Amino acid sequence: MIGSRAGSLSLVRGNAYNCRRGFKGSDLAKILIVEDNALNIKLFCDLLAAHGHKPEAVTDSRNALDAARAFEPDLVITDIQLPHVSGLDLIRMIRNDDNLGAVPIMAVTAYSAQGDEERIRAAGAQAYVSKPISVVRFAETVDELLKDGHDRAAAAVLDDQPEIDDPESRANQSDDGPGPGEAGGEGD
Repeated sequence: MIGSRAGSLSLVRGNAYNCRRGFKGSDLAKILIVEDNALNIKLFCDLLAAHGHKPEAVTDSRNALDAARAFEPDLVITDIQLPHVSGLDLIRMIRNDDNLGAVPIMAVTAYSAQGDEERIRAAGAQAYVSKPISVVRFAETVDELLKDGHDRAAAAVLDDQPEIDDPESRANQSDDGPGPGEAGGEGD
């Protein structure tokens, strides 16, 4: 059996691949992998762990949204051709979730027919990688999405900062209208 009731490979026993192997710290990027193929999960987990990330795999797409809420990933990597809930539907559900909506998503699929990339991006994925994957392209895309996600999060924090009340600028303001040298003031 390649799954558990929670749908996470890190919780299964026996021959299933454990994505948690080899983690060294808590400051790693947390990456949720939604994939039903055990060999792809092993490959993705190995690549991500080798690049210093903390992967968590979910094999049952019906559990993916709950797993994402619990794991709070920095990035979601999902297959598109999944049983039960398709990758496209999962992407839309993540985009519509209040807590997960801004998380970057990378779609990975063996099916790359004309128009697939456009449909995947329209659903809300920022990146699309076709299988068989190029290890270099996969790693570069992960790094780009994490950097972009970090940059967006930092910008959001800055946008949420209150304006600084500067007494000096307030001292120069007057409710009497423009002063000398100001537009509409004396000397204009």
